[in-house]
Amino acid sequence: MTDELTMTITDLPDRIARLEPQARDRFERLFEVSRSQGECVVPATMRPWAIETFGSVEAIERQTVIRVTNTVTWEGAQYNPIRMRRPMPVRSADGGPQSPDRRAQSDIFATPLESTAADTFGRVHGKHCVTTSNIARWEGMNAVLIFDAFDPLAVDEAHMRDYFAASREWARRARLAAPGARHFVWMWNGGPMGGASIPHAHAQLALAHGRTYPFIERLRLAALGYRARYGSDYFADLLAAHADVGLGFELGGVPGLINLGALRGYDTWLLGAAFDDSLASAFARALRALIDQAGTRAFTASVVMPPINAEGGPERPDDPEWRGFPFIARIVDRGRADAASSDIGSLDLFGASVISHDPYVAAAALRTAAQESNP
Repeated sequence: MTDELTMTITDLPDRIARLEPQARDRFERLFEVSRSQGECVVPATMRPWAIETFGSVEAIERQTVIRVTNTVTWEGAQYNPIRMRRPMPVRSADGGPQSPDRRAQSDIFATPLESTAADTFGRVHGKHCVTTSNIARWEGMNAVLIFDAFDPLAVDEAHMRDYFAASREWARRARLAAPGARHFVWMWNGGPMGGASIPHAHAQLALAHGRTYPFIERLRLAALGYRARYGSDYFADLLAAHADVGLGFELGGVPGLINLGALRGYDTWLLGAAFDDSLASAFARALRALIDQAGTRAFTASVVMPPINAEGGPERPDDPEWRGFPFIARIVDRGRADAASSDIGSLDLFGASVISHDPYVAAAALRTAAQESNP
């Protein structure tokens, strides 16, 4: 039995199991809690660094992730205390960020086969990328896709298609290794101000067990509720409403919008039919437009989706639980890359997003990109 003074978040499922029936019923009306294990293989070349950074090799090779979901509000969190020990960028002696040259000199992703761990089912190699098992995982089945290019702003269509292809193959292998994990998400923090703990460009891949992540679940349920109430497709109406006010666009047949209910600045959505080359190309064009024309220098991006098959399409197209849910590629601007303060404040966290970016600046950039790609 865990002592109160030594209890950690990883003990939460055991603590719930020990509750009196009435208290447990009350807790489980509000929350779902799950515990998953993540495993990887640390190569001999990185064992000394692993011991110095995390205390032991075993701490990396077998990790516990606790997932908590509030099923009333559809908010949630992923807990793994070892992430507190992960490498983070540091500021220079004058208090500013390290220069790109300085960061590149200490780049642990420069030689990923020697400096990163592998999933138990191996690595996926693309033409311009390679997977590694996340050494500070936020999900049981969690990988990092390391790009050959160091700079997150150096992105083009060919590379993005390769990143998506390698990610699909990782998801296929991961599903075979963990059949109960069927909800795939793709995340990319572009640079330190975008949330990346390591400056070298990389994406994160994960498969969730059971229910999908709370933000995605909340959107899915809202769309189903909208259809039930109005008899209309939520995402189609969302696209139409934004187009009506000049905030819609289309890239290579993939429709998009600059979200008025923005999470952060230039909240750009692309709504595809699959996690495929078409979405990858549209995603790359949109990101290049934001970088080249709207001035984005740090960003956070993701692709969220229904459960997928090996080709990147919907696993069960007729599944009523996911009816009409698209493959949503999303990019938000995270402010100046050299900023000394965060772009998120108290109202953003507890009230509503505070946005300083004009969405029409992004809309103009995306329309220009659409004209160039759809002559």
